[in-house]
Amino acid sequence: MTIARTDPHLMAVARGDRPADAIFRNGRVVNVFTREIEEVPVAIYGGRIASVGVDADADLVVDLDGRYLAPGLIDAHMHVESTMMLPREFVRVAAPHGTTGVVFDPHEIANVLGLEGIRFLMDECRGLPMDIMFAVSSCVPSSAMETSGARLEAGDLAPLFDEPNVVALAEMMNYPGVFLADPGVLAKVALGLDRAIVDGHCPGLTGAPLRAYAAAGITSDHECTRPEEALEKIRLGMRIYLREGSAAKNIEALVPVVNETNAHRFCFCTDDRHPGDLRHEGHIDHVVRKAVRLGLDPVTALAMASLHAAEHYRRPDIGAIAPGRFADMIVFDDLQDIRPHRVIFRGQTIAEHGQMTVETEVAGEGGHPSARRSTVHLPVGLSEASFRIKSTAPGQIRVIGMDPTQLVTAEHHMDPMVDDGLCVADPGRDLLKIAVIARHNITEGVGLGFVTGFGFKDGALASTVGHDAHNLAVVGTNDADMLVAAKALEQSHGGQCVVQHGKVVALLPLPIAGLLSDAEAPEVIEQQHALLEAAHSIGCPLDDPFMPLSFMPLPVIPKLKLTDLGLVDVESQTVVPLFVGANA
Repeated sequence: MTIARTDPHLMAVARGDRPADAIFRNGRVVNVFTREIEEVPVAIYGGRIASVGVDADADLVVDLDGRYLAPGLIDAHMHVESTMMLPREFVRVAAPHGTTGVVFDPHEIANVLGLEGIRFLMDECRGLPMDIMFAVSSCVPSSAMETSGARLEAGDLAPLFDEPNVVALAEMMNYPGVFLADPGVLAKVALGLDRAIVDGHCPGLTGAPLRAYAAAGITSDHECTRPEEALEKIRLGMRIYLREGSAAKNIEALVPVVNETNAHRFCFCTDDRHPGDLRHEGHIDHVVRKAVRLGLDPVTALAMASLHAAEHYRRPDIGAIAPGRFADMIVFDDLQDIRPHRVIFRGQTIAEHGQMTVETEVAGEGGHPSARRSTVHLPVGLSEASFRIKSTAPGQIRVIGMDPTQLVTAEHHMDPMVDDGLCVADPGRDLLKIAVIARHNITEGVGLGFVTGFGFKDGALASTVGHDAHNLAVVGTNDADMLVAAKALEQSHGGQCVVQHGKVVALLPLPIAGLLSDAEAPEVIEQQHALLEAAHSIGCPLDDPFMPLSFMPLPVIPKLKLTDLGLVDVESQTVVPLFVGANA
């Protein structure tokens, strides 16, 4: 049990009048306040750090034998739904990598199940050995350019701020609504400012609109892709999260802007991380290692991965090895290659040598049973004909240009491949058909278009993970396989699959909201591995094509996206025709 910071016994241990629970000796302690390495003892009592720098009697003496002791790592922004695992399984995989704190934005499940989905995840997190904070989802739906399963206004969100682990209003993606002063959007921002803070999401925003966005009180952004963009935002007082996930990888572009004078304005996040990547590459430790390889000072990187996130979310009880703070720490050998081999949470070792040493049992209600109901309802009468695109005009078509390392897309203009009056895929030019199918039993919309970047020659890929409304997205070389893929996911109540020649080659079931598996982490990771192997078997060259596929429907990140309403020009927030020059 963790004691209160004002517990008299903690004061007694700090004074040296009472033995500590444990003392760590002969270690090199990373001081993230002063950027120093100090060879000092650290005493623990009641789950908190009692003293630093003073030796003391203790029930347990831990000899670190010259190893480093640093604060536990914090992910400043992520969607646990992107791991496709329940929170307890996420903790099983992430904690051994040194993660002791994380800020979840549950807007993926919120866009499917609304408040019920958010409370489901909160219940699933209770009692887990990790400091799991929540940012209340601000944009459900993210845009009027898609059909989600729920809609949440400021009044719906207000009760969530009474939860003790809520630290912010999550990423305000509707940045035009902010700088153009939409009343409903500003009501949400006002709620966030009144009860906590407001995090941002404004890719490419600059100049007067950015100044208005910052003026509204939004204090962070994790969507920067260019150095000049990050610098403009920190000069306006925003904190920038250097993001390195499974989809968007921005560390390489942004690390060069971090220096001794501005490092306090930066921290790290993953945003979206797939289970296999978590297991094999790591979590925030992976981001720290990459930043160090790119030239960032290791102690600065550790401060960005701990103290800076804690300060942003007004959590003075975590993020550093200092008296009174929670004893959340990592032990590692090499400052140039930080790989935690012991992880301590609230004073207890929870992981060693890459394995959990404690159980990840949920202490809450175990979630809402109704959140496990089927959420995949495809349009009645969906058939191969539903995927046909008539060639209705001469000239070129708009094509989504996908970049597997970025969330932004391009708008290409290409000559269509026409067969018997229909626009069809042309794998030889990497021109594939893409469809986004409404699945929330609200509308029966099917958006159709073309995409380049996936590169496979035969078959289809489909997913009920389709940010942020999470309609069913499918990309393929032929209508028959696309239909089989969509139907397979309806039957499995959600998931991701690979289809070729009318047969399901691999399937990863995600029966909880079409986003999460109820299986244990090793099984999910194995299923994902088989899924990716199947994608490679049909000729897809990407390491993980399902992550970029999941972002093809996201109508709040430029340039051209596809939703159940059709092709969306993100910058103008309008549905545009497939044929260039045609009337909308």
